[in-house]
Amino acid sequence: MNLKDSIPAVDQTAPLSNLDEWEDDVVRRYPDPSKINADKDEEAFRDYNATEKDSVREFYRLNHRYQTFDFVLEHKKKYLSFSKDKMPIWDAFTFLNKLVDDSDPDTDLDQMQHLLQTSEAIRNDGHPDWMVLVGLIHDMGKVLCLFGEPQWAVVGDTFPVGCAFSDKIVFPEFFKDNPDIHNSSYNTKYGIYSPNCGLDNVHMSWGHDEYVYHMMKDFIPEPGLYMLRYHSFYSQHRENAYDHLMNDHDRDMFKWVNLFNPYDLYSKNPNQKSWEELKPYYENLVAKYLPQTLSF
Repeated sequence: MNLKDSIPAVDQTAPLSNLDEWEDDVVRRYPDPSKINADKDEEAFRDYNATEKDSVREFYRLNHRYQTFDFVLEHKKKYLSFSKDKMPIWDAFTFLNKLVDDSDPDTDLDQMQHLLQTSEAIRNDGHPDWMVLVGLIHDMGKVLCLFGEPQWAVVGDTFPVGCAFSDKIVFPEFFKDNPDIHNSSYNTKYGIYSPNCGLDNVHMSWGHDEYVYHMMKDFIPEPGLYMLRYHSFYSQHRENAYDHLMNDHDRDMFKWVNLFNPYDLYSKNPNQKSWEELKPYYENLVAKYLPQTLSF
């Protein structure tokens, strides 16, 4: 199968008009602290249920119902052999640009522009070049849509499976339909895990974060891998809901996750340089760290 020529029909379980609608929702839930009005209580910005779009609620209803422990293991087996196709990273970016829905009046940035805004903000602040690369590739796992995966299995806040779902996860009430809550092996605080076992021993819900982490694990320094794997794990890096599973190494590495997160969510620069201006730098950066072709 050639990924570049086989875009599947829209899945019926795709309530979001655009995948960026999920990230816009995250920004509403966790606004940039520097933008919070002094005369408005911070908690008022967190009352996302009052204004949440029906499409976002439906997205999380599906996500929380179907992201089970067995589903995660099945998808790891299905995708982490990386046997679907091989292509240069630039071809993957070309596909990502097709994820913008022209019918959505609130979205006019393609995926490549968002990735460049993120990576350029990181570069402008003088961070290591491997972190600039992380900014460029952090959403590349969204190519899972090309395999026909529904939105709820590609984007969304991530969380551990195999243990009780935290009430700090967005829309926790929708987990009532997840069969794992009736499984005595999975529905306790630690579930199949042990206290402070370390996140590397924990299975996360399936999506673009986990996929791109495994794709890049041989090429990027460990702090960058944490950024890739956990940048959507908001119930931990914003709510500290899973401290009981983290070890000291995780806590040290999450300093990097917290450093990366604002660049992902808030680096919207209307004066972004053109791709033609940026192309030589990024071609050299990619060549420094990644092989000519990647396995998908």
